[in-house]
Amino acid sequence: MTRQTTGALVAGGLIGLLAGLIGVGGGEFRLPVLLLLFGVSARAGVPMNLVISLVTLVGAFALRGATLSLEPLHDFTNAIHGLMLGALIGAFVAPGLLRRLSEHRFERLLGLLLLGVAAVLIAEAFFPTMPLHLIDPTSVAGTAAGVLFGAVIGAVAALMGVAGGEFLIPTLIIVFGADATTAGTASLAISVVAVTAGLVRYGGMHVLPTRGELRRIALPMGAASIVGAVPGALLAAHAPETSLKLVLAAILVASAVRTGRGKR
Repeated sequence: MTRQTTGALVAGGLIGLLAGLIGVGGGEFRLPVLLLLFGVSARAGVPMNLVISLVTLVGAFALRGATLSLEPLHDFTNAIHGLMLGALIGAFVAPGLLRRLSEHRFERLLGLLLLGVAAVLIAEAFFPTMPLHLIDPTSVAGTAAGVLFGAVIGAVAALMGVAGGEFLIPTLIIVFGADATTAGTASLAISVVAVTAGLVRYGGMHVLPTRGELRRIALPMGAASIVGAVPGALLAAHAPETSLKLVLAAILVASAVRTGRGKR
């Protein structure tokens, strides 16, 4: 076992544990690790993070589908379909920015996106997400709104190599009135579509990880993230969620600054 593989297993397990504790996918925390600790370039790190996100998504969706009923999703079919379509479009179009931005400018963009995720974590720490039911999820308006929200979320997810749950779940709860469990399950299904679309586009651009990188880093980190998320989810009820989100937000801010400066 190489040092990279060992590091990927340890980092993946710790990130999975933290992600399980606060209920996020963990891709937002994996990206700085790939860039700053493993020394992967931004152009290579984002597609690699997307591969890892797909591994964790498939594992999480399989576990959730085996333990929870998917029937509550039927009440949000139109909104979910809209979000899926929008996320697919956004995740397929956004990677084109890689061709237009220099490595340094792309790193600055990633720094800004990491700051955005940190802001969401801080907001969630002080203002718990409440169902407001702003738009009927069964209506045509629900589908249209889903496409718009999904396109933005899918674009951000593809540019960071993340599943997008940190944005999808609040959208489903606040805008469409879903409960947290239903929103979490729907988010996984939508994210699988978005991540797959992003990977197809990155594949067409020939920037996906090599087999060696998959074997040494991506797959071990993805598997360890799934394993780490299990005890994290079990301990979530006893964890100081507000404090954890603030600490992780601070870490993201520091990572964003370093990433935006070109990892110096």
